[in-house]
Amino acid sequence: MFYKILADIVVLIHFLWILFLVFGVFLGVKNRPVRIFHISVLAFAFVIQIFDWYCPLTHLEAWLRTKHDPSLAYKGSFIIYYVEKMVYIELSRNLILILTVMLCGLNAWLYLRKKDTPYDINKSY
Repeated sequence: MFYKILADIVVLIHFLWILFLVFGVFLGVKNRPVRIFHISVLAFAFVIQIFDWYCPLTHLEAWLRTKHDPSLAYKGSFIIYYVEKMVYIELSRNLILILTVMLCGLNAWLYLRKKDTPYDINKSY
């Protein structure tokens, strides 16, 4: 039972991690330490997609599930396993890679865009 609870906690952390990957830019735009951490997390996500690795949280959860009950373990990606369970579609590795690249591009655009101020005192009107 202890391993099952730990595995469920890892799933929750994994879900929050993914939410941070997607929405962390909104916190990072105004907070430099969060921005640095978020960009690092995005780079890590990009690298594991490029090299076709699984997230360490996926390995940890699978290991905890096998410690609890070996029949509960699954092979493959956390995202593919749980997203398929939610929406009943199959996500290919290539689609996840494309979505990762799009997410990185969107975040880069949000971080690098010039912020316009409504009134600039140095500009002559």
